[in-house]
Amino acid sequence: MTEESPTRGQAERMLAQRIQALYKEQLGQRPERITCQFFDEKLAIVLEKIVTPVEQLLLETDRQALAQQLRLEIDEAIQHQLVALIQEIAGVSVKSALIKTELTHDYSGLIVLLSNVPYVRDPLTIPKVKKEKVSDRDNDE
Repeated sequence: MTEESPTRGQAERMLAQRIQALYKEQLGQRPERITCQFFDEKLAIVLEKIVTPVEQLLLETDRQALAQQLRLEIDEAIQHQLVALIQEIAGVSVKSALIKTELTHDYSGLIVLLSNVPYVRDPLTIPKVKKEKVSDRDNDE
């Protein structure tokens, strides 16, 4: 861990900004708001106002099943890019990532299990982090 490492807050904001950019690039629109929060070796991400115009049209014309299937395909297609982005910013690998979108409430949620505590300048500010985990991780370097 070096002084060049971002703080926890900076890493969470960077993740949110890069995820917004990824959605804009891939889907033509970005979520209105993204909240990212590290918890020990986990990361929770909430994306608000995520429904695309095509999904909205399908929902408005009583094609909910098709809209949901489209979103499942979108989530699956973008998940690899999200994992790569998270690994780059957190500095640790992703063990597992779950993504679910709720079209009727217009939000997505991601729960990400990391291989270790993220590499940030202030790891002890991450909720639920135990000092021993940070020490063990730093000793493995």
